[in-house]
Amino acid sequence: MRSAPSGPPGSGSEYRQLGRRDIWLLTLASAVVTANAYYIHPIIALVAEDFGVSPSEIGLVPALNQIALALGIFLLLPLGDRFSNRRLATVFAAGQFLGLVAMALATDFRLFVAGSTFLGFSTITPYLLPAYASKRVSVRRLGQTTAMLTTGVIAGILVARVGGGWLGEHYGWRTVYYVAAALMGAVTLLLPQIMDERQKRDESRSGRSYLRLVVSVFPVVRRHPEVLLSGTIQGLGFGIFLAVWLGLGLYLTSPEMGYGADTVGYLAALSLMNVFTTPFFGKWADRIGPRRLRAFVALIQFSGVCLLGVFGHSLWLLLVPLMLMNVVGPLVDVTGRMTFLTQPPDVRTRLMTAYIVLMFTGGGLASWGATSVYEHWGWHGTATLALVMSAILLTLALISVRLDPKRPRDTDAET
Repeated sequence: MRSAPSGPPGSGSEYRQLGRRDIWLLTLASAVVTANAYYIHPIIALVAEDFGVSPSEIGLVPALNQIALALGIFLLLPLGDRFSNRRLATVFAAGQFLGLVAMALATDFRLFVAGSTFLGFSTITPYLLPAYASKRVSVRRLGQTTAMLTTGVIAGILVARVGGGWLGEHYGWRTVYYVAAALMGAVTLLLPQIMDERQKRDESRSGRSYLRLVVSVFPVVRRHPEVLLSGTIQGLGFGIFLAVWLGLGLYLTSPEMGYGADTVGYLAALSLMNVFTTPFFGKWADRIGPRRLRAFVALIQFSGVCLLGVFGHSLWLLLVPLMLMNVVGPLVDVTGRMTFLTQPPDVRTRLMTAYIVLMFTGGGLASWGATSVYEHWGWHGTATLALVMSAILLTLALISVRLDPKRPRDTDAET
């Protein structure tokens, strides 16, 4: 049941409180709307073969999807200060539905790319739901609710990559997008039923110019420049993730290895360990600081990436670097967000906007770069690209530790 508003102002009580059923449904919605960007990973070779395009050309699909997502975040997310999350989430979910339908029905590769790009541009709902839920639960339930929605995101990525690989291998890649479109259609109809409109008193903020809302990101970032460093580090980390998995999608299904798309999906099940490891290391970050932990996990990630080329000849040996990278990969993001989410509440959303834009821009560029490199130099080319990116990430993470304002200085030690 939905509980009635209660409690002091500012605790989320001025809104209708979300019940357990509502939170479960929002978690399910988070999984579905997040999954759409990851279906391409295990089936990328099947799509390329069907359209008769090269690895570099098929790389445009995830690349433009991620760059369009970054652009959508920058241009559309500020609308949350003018319109209700319910209305925006429903409209953008409908946009994702249309993008998926276009991809499923596309007979021309250009139309498929256009559908994927529009899908990326419309993927705003995953970033609206946490803000919506945080205002409608008590402070005592905020951590639990946030964790639930995060679990939904992880589950969406996992199901997309495992389920997408299995469906693509046994029923064709178009079936993947037919199923995805059906799920998005259901979510589009579901969201207006479980979300409510913004309270009338909040509409006072709608008088702010849309252009001012967008442009206001820049002075905030100028006052908090570390978000650029954290965003760049996360862009590299997300880029490594996409580069490796897109490369695996092409490599493992090639004549050299001879596996099916379902095998690529099964490998993605390694992400399940994140459900258990990320909370543990998150507590560690609270103790030693996010910058120090980020440098540590960057070193582990670099070690794992070094093994990609060495173990590339064996699927079983590849499990070693993939497990290392899966454990620490999400922690780059968690620690990156922790470096600026301690700033005043009135600037956190805009700092997060800049951070996410950098993240998906890096992911988009790496997606195209990885498939292009694979076309010319195969798996070892992709592994080398990931190694270079990982080395840069480690260097920037170490620089961040040196710049940490809370780090003890030599003069302090002498004193």
